Amino acid sequence: MTQLRLALAQVDPTVGDLAGNAEIVVQRMHEAAAAGAHLVAFPEMMLTGYPVEDLALRPAFQRASRQAVVALGQRLAVEGLGELPCVVGFLDSRGDPAGLVTERGDLDPLGRPRGEPRNAAAVLHRGVLAGSYTKHHLPNYGVFDEARYFVPGSERTVVRVRGVDVALAICEDLWQDGGPVAEVRAAGAGLLLVINGSPYERNKDDVRRELCARRAAEAGCVLAYVNLVGGQDELVFDGDSLVVAQTGEVLARAAQFEQTLLTVDLELPLSHTDDGVVVLSADPAPAYDAGAGSVAERLDDDAEVYGALVLGLRDYVRKNGFASVVLGLSGGIDSALVAAIAVDALGADQVYGVSLPSRYSSQHSKGDAQELARRTGLHLRTVPIAAMVQAYLSALPLTGLAEENLQARVRGTTLMAISNQEGHLVLATGNKSELAVGYSTIYGDAVGGFAPIKDVPKTAVWALSRWRNQQAERDEQTPPIPPNSIDKAPSAELAPGQLDTDSLPDYPILDALLDDYVEKDRGAAQLVAGGHDRALVERVLMLTDGAEYKRRQYPPGTKISARNFGRDRRLPITSRWREPSP
Repeated sequence: MTQLRLALAQVDPTVGDLAGNAEIVVQRMHEAAAAGAHLVAFPEMMLTGYPVEDLALRPAFQRASRQAVVALGQRLAVEGLGELPCVVGFLDSRGDPAGLVTERGDLDPLGRPRGEPRNAAAVLHRGVLAGSYTKHHLPNYGVFDEARYFVPGSERTVVRVRGVDVALAICEDLWQDGGPVAEVRAAGAGLLLVINGSPYERNKDDVRRELCARRAAEAGCVLAYVNLVGGQDELVFDGDSLVVAQTGEVLARAAQFEQTLLTVDLELPLSHTDDGVVVLSADPAPAYDAGAGSVAERLDDDAEVYGALVLGLRDYVRKNGFASVVLGLSGGIDSALVAAIAVDALGADQVYGVSLPSRYSSQHSKGDAQELARRTGLHLRTVPIAAMVQAYLSALPLTGLAEENLQARVRGTTLMAISNQEGHLVLATGNKSELAVGYSTIYGDAVGGFAPIKDVPKTAVWALSRWRNQQAERDEQTPPIPPNSIDKAPSAELAPGQLDTDSLPDYPILDALLDDYVEKDRGAAQLVAGGHDRALVERVLMLTDGAEYKRRQYPPGTKISARNFGRDRRLPITSRWREPSP
């Protein structure tokens, strides 16, 4: 046995920012070197960011990625880091095994992505690309379309570091039975190193730890799992990197939703074969005093979801060049929760609320918006819309639902005008329950650049709001959300005395039905057999299926569920299919 100090860099790259992502690698490599690491690992597609989607098919981007990994290796050597090997995810493409020769001029084979891009891991040592590994299993479900973008690998990659053989794998390779993980035991590797881009989902419990423990036992060695952290469009990555012994014991674990360098001292077997191994350093490291690995506690369910929403919004704003956000504050629970998330993500000084009262707005709604601003410290202005609505009605007489929706559209236009004038990103405040049944107004409350609670059901909106206030009380801070916003009956206030329940069933009933229909994909007969009211099933399914065109035009928002609208649940807008009546 010998010692090996491993460093897992749980970091937040940006898609397409090859230079900026390389800079993150260099900074963390200096940190790892100062910590005495012998090997450093970065997440899947680190240099390009992840997922790159159709960028993977652009020849210029493919070339830039290959050039960036070569330049990174050279820079590490120049900065005195060449002797410290690292594993870095990047986009490789057609060429020799290292992907660094001129592309062939012949046409792409039928059914293979242009340029044959590969989701790969580079092993950088002494200024050069010492080896590489190509992901074998390409996920093609849920949010993943990797069969569209990449060609799979088939070769095993094992590198020797300080006398220890380290086998490489990438994300989905760990989830599939057989394949690279099954070969690790035969290779006699002392460490299985897996680089990942695994997005967050609520109610996922601890499946990653359980999977890592199972695969470590199958491989007969320690398993290290390093994951991305940060937001990318609708996805958010939670990190949660960990190291697991073959007995299942967690040796080290990183915090969720935080960038960090996780270091751990391992006792690993010395190599015993040279068959197919890339030797970086054959001599064991000199003995040293090993420290115990840190194991961060996992967050509870509400803390996980709230952390994902905060990080998803923060990175969307930051990575897309905005500095501040603006949103309508109705005094209701949805806008209150979005405001609290925005303040936690960006700071109160970068959050601008707008109260947009109409002639139907209650005094308590206006007061609750003011109380929210007082509690959080965000900016608040009031722009009454009654005169603007009346101007429209004078030119275009409207009644009923058309008049109600006009109020929402005047509010949306006002927010977009403020955004256009002052440069804020508009936040839409609708929740998943409303989005499911079409309880929103296109070009009204549906306007915006980002929708933080788009994937949060209404019942979870209440739960998260109560949780956030309880956290503030625990920390002896002012709870951000006014209790009246939580306790009062929800209303769009577009007509006298209007309540959501005038148009929709009680949210606990609606959310339970939507969970079965949207998340679990159960048909009408199954829903009725499962205890849902037959008439309600028919109505909710009609509303949900008929609102697809609205959802297609809704802003992006952080995905927290196993099946969000957009990336996961993709249905045609034009469709005459309807679930048969139960």
